[in-house]
Amino acid sequence: MNIFLISITVVVAYLLGSIPTAVWYGQGFFGLDIRKFGSGNAGATNTFRVLGKRAGTIVMLVDVLKGYTAAILSSLLWYADVITDKEILTFKIVFGLVAVIGHLYPVFADFKGGKGVATLLGMVLATHPEMAVVCIGIFLLVVIASQYVSLGSIMAALAFPVLLLLRIFGQKESPLLIVFGFIVFLLVVLTHQKNIGRLLRGQETRTVLIRLRKKR
Repeated sequence: MNIFLISITVVVAYLLGSIPTAVWYGQGFFGLDIRKFGSGNAGATNTFRVLGKRAGTIVMLVDVLKGYTAAILSSLLWYADVITDKEILTFKIVFGLVAVIGHLYPVFADFKGGKGVATLLGMVLATHPEMAVVCIGIFLLVVIASQYVSLGSIMAALAFPVLLLLRIFGQKESPLLIVFGFIVFLLVVLTHQKNIGRLLRGQETRTVLIRLRKKR
């Protein structure tokens, strides 16, 4: 195992995660720092609210790509014979989590980042794409029903490890992947503590994804 190449890849994963998509997009196209508006969070949800659907969608997709690309770096190490095929999943998780840390504490934005949900989704897409699609569906259903993005994120994160345990795809999942799933849930809860408090007080901001037109 080449520790030097693995260490370099960890740094690359962190730098990928550190790309402050919302901050750079807001400054580049709107001339404003997204962290000074709305919730003050440098993430896709706040971008949706402050800059609109197009900007929010672009920021979200790039943040997802950050996590996905970081996790996929493990495959490059495998091709280079640095790690074995049995170690690919482990390093997908390691590099993906490093990217999430980069998103939370970006070196390019004074270590003030977003909540990491989109970047987490990206790494989940790289590690278990089928479960990622299921979690996206759960997220959308919860948000459409409740209009709370934070609640949708928390429920989708919880569903990931729970559904792995239930073997909804009819196969025994990797114990490492299940542990990773609970780590994902813990990260989402920790980064949404203020949101949880507002939810309990009934003060959380609502986000309408779909507006139903009333018949005249």
